[in-house]
Amino acid sequence: MYEVFFHYRTEITYTIVTILLLLIVQLLLKKAAHRVGKRSEINFTRTRLMFQYINILILIIAVFLLAIAWGMGLTELSLIFSSVFAVIGVALFAVWSILSNITSGVILFFSFPYKIGDKIKIHDKDMPIEAIIEDIKAFHLHLRTLDGELITYPNNLILQKAVSLVAKDVYLDEDKSNL
Repeated sequence: MYEVFFHYRTEITYTIVTILLLLIVQLLLKKAAHRVGKRSEINFTRTRLMFQYINILILIIAVFLLAIAWGMGLTELSLIFSSVFAVIGVALFAVWSILSNITSGVILFFSFPYKIGDKIKIHDKDMPIEAIIEDIKAFHLHLRTLDGELITYPNNLILQKAVSLVAKDVYLDEDKSNL
């Protein structure tokens, strides 16, 4: 056992240091996302979604760095990563709207000026919508119309259409009127 450790001591040391550094970076990124979510009054469920994206990013970086640490050359590593990303790219191209909605979900997390409970109007010439934001998911928004109809609206479309705020915190106003 000691002989194995002695033979691979640099790789094991590099692995431990890499994992510790990536855990620290992950913690810092999650704290930053939490701070942005808190400052922007974003629902914690949406913040947890950002945590999942951060975990995936850290995992990809860890695989890359540890493969280099254990002796995989850059040519082999680039061949593996390019093959994997080519397969993923072809798969996502076939369902590009999913990737578009996920990307839009990340953009909405950091820059969407409206939050859950706000009443908004989507200016769409074919189908204008006036509704209350009930939930913001990774792929779509849940909008509740005044008639009680639930509409799922894709994230990528909400970024493409003009949206105006009709009333802020409608759910809070309704709770106050019931008292």
